[in-house]
Amino acid sequence: MTNLVFVVGSAGAGKTTLAKRVAAARRAALFDMDTLLRPAAEALMTQAGFDPADRDSEDYKSLCRDLGYRITMDAALENVALGTDTIVIGPFSRELNDPGWLRSELDRTGLSLEAVRVKVVSVYLSDESRYKARIAGRGGALDQWKLEHWERFSLGLGRKTVAWRLPSNAVLYVDNSTAAPECVADSIERFIYGESSESSVEGVH
Repeated sequence: MTNLVFVVGSAGAGKTTLAKRVAAARRAALFDMDTLLRPAAEALMTQAGFDPADRDSEDYKSLCRDLGYRITMDAALENVALGTDTIVIGPFSRELNDPGWLRSELDRTGLSLEAVRVKVVSVYLSDESRYKARIAGRGGALDQWKLEHWERFSLGLGRKTVAWRLPSNAVLYVDNSTAAPECVADSIERFIYGESSESSVEGVH
C-alpha cells in the first residue's frame, strides 16, 4: 500500500529537515509547498505591488495561499496514484481543522483512505523562544516578515492538532526541541513504515 505522509507544523519547527531525512532514507517523493509555490508567489506578489519575499501577511494569504496548497496537493496525489510513497510538507493550519478535507482531496484523484496509507507527523517546539531563535538563525529573506511582525506571527505557533478522520496511531506529535535531528527522523521513519506502532517515544508525543 502506498504511503501518503503529511509533515506539518509552524515555521521553525524543523519539519522540512526531518521530512528530507526520511525521504532520502526511503527514496520517497517529497513535495514542499514553499518550494513549489515560490516562483508563482514571487511573481504574483510583485505584480500586485507587494514584497515578493512576504509569506505571512494577509496580502500573501489572499493572493497565494490556496494556490500553493492546490499546486502541492495536485502534484503529490498524482504521485500517490502512481504508487509512489509521498511526503508532503506544509503548515496546513486551516486544512488540519477540517475533518473532511483529506477525504475530499483523495476523492479528487479517485483515491481513498482504504487504498492509501495516510500518516501525519505534527512537528512542534516546546516554547515560543525556540521558534524565534531558529527562525532568526536561518537568516532567510522569507523569514523577515515573521520577525518584524513577531507578536502577530507568533499567535499561530505551537502544536498543530489533526482533526482528520484517521486512526489514532496514524498521527504522531513530535516535540523537536532538543533531540538530534537524526534521532527524531529515525523515530518518524519507524512510525511511517510500521516498525513501531507507538504514538510517542522520547522527544516524540
